[in-house]
Amino acid sequence: MKKDEIMALINRSLFASIGYTDENGRQNIRRVFCVWHKGLGGHLISTNTSSSHVQSLLKNKNACLYFSDDESFEGVCLYGSVIVHQSGEFKRLLWNDGDEKYYPKGIDDEDYCVLEFMAQAGRFYRYDGKGELSREDISEFDNGREFENGYSKG
Repeated sequence: MKKDEIMALINRSLFASIGYTDENGRQNIRRVFCVWHKGLGGHLISTNTSSSHVQSLLKNKNACLYFSDDESFEGVCLYGSVIVHQSGEFKRLLWNDGDEKYYPKGIDDEDYCVLEFMAQAGRFYRYDGKGELSREDISEFDNGREFENGYSKG
């Protein structure tokens, strides 16, 4: 797969699976809504601050993020780390009408946060083969990009 094909896969995905290690050393996976991307390397996820995955990521920022398309049998697993943001800048960017049913206090709800996943490398597969994404591949592709809602492009 070419990098622009991997980006198209990421953009058409509404959800990703985030993998992390909890406080007991157990591997965990959560399915998360993830449509804001900064190329291949940066991804934003809105979630609850009180959730177990956020609490684990605050202690161990290492994670992986997996996007797939089951119909075309292709996927990409990105390896990297997470920063948990509580700032209004990130929260406003991802806020949608109706989110108050999850966060009753609105954008300033203390149980609302944004995870920023930053990829350092990755692996992809498709019917025609598999391959690796290096830190350099990701940096080169992402150069000059800003966060945007990739799903709204489709």
